[in-house]
Amino acid sequence: MKVIILSAVAALVLAYAASFVLNGEQRPAYEAFVGSGARVGDHPGTNLVGPNWDGNARAAPARS
Repeated sequence: MKVIILSAVAALVLAYAASFVLNGEQRPAYEAFVGSGARVGDHPGTNLVGPNWDGNARAAPARS
């Protein structure tokens, strides 16, 4: 019985220590994944939707 209780206590201590260490190493995505290719300037110009997109998505016409 002592071994089971000791192993449960050891598992709890290890889980707490791991969560403490991992929480200290965590960084937000905007800090972790920074690169020059992912930046958008003040005036991105045309992007994937094109220069004349008004922001309203319209349903595509049904194909026959």
